[in-house]
Amino acid sequence: MEPGTLVYDPHTRKVGEYQDRTGPYVMLRPVGGGREWQADPARIREATPEERLSAGVRALNDRSREGLSADPTRPPSPVPGCATCEDLALRRDRARAAFDGSAVTDANVLLRQHQHAEHGGESTGRRIFRYVPYTIVQDASALPEYEAYCVSGEEEDCGAGSGPCGAPGEVEEWQRRHTQETRHLRYRRSFADYAVLEQVTGRSVP
Repeated sequence: MEPGTLVYDPHTRKVGEYQDRTGPYVMLRPVGGGREWQADPARIREATPEERLSAGVRALNDRSREGLSADPTRPPSPVPGCATCEDLALRRDRARAAFDGSAVTDANVLLRQHQHAEHGGESTGRRIFRYVPYTIVQDASALPEYEAYCVSGEEEDCGAGSGPCGAPGEVEEWQRRHTQETRHLRYRRSFADYAVLEQVTGRSVP
């Protein structure tokens, strides 16, 4: 198993990134970072697309609850009307003007700590991401289309086509007529329809 592969650990009921094997165990790391844990290699399996997506959403929510943005390198912005935020932002601006990178970093750390304690995160607000499952179904309001092209020929394809048809039987009838007229036997057939995504209801996603 390659490092970084997302796997599901039924013991912890969590999805983790496969890191390496250590003795009789494998090491998994939480999606989005965190403390690694040991898992039984005989019980883990590759995570399903739904499990991977759910784990990614949970990691984003965890970062938001901790007052972190999707980009942790982005400097925090002061909350309008908060004197402490404005004071720390002013301190940071003065440090920037003096080309004092260490003081800029200190001001950002203090501003993040203050916002986490007093405002529940950064001034941009906490963003909670929710995974909503959908299913793909054929659009009943639009008819599907069937079509065939003649690809017979020694040097180049014939290129004759049936044009869009509303049923496969119409395409087959055109093929039979074309073969009778030309003795061509090879066709490329295509099918096209319209699809819509419908939200799955009555289901809870962690």
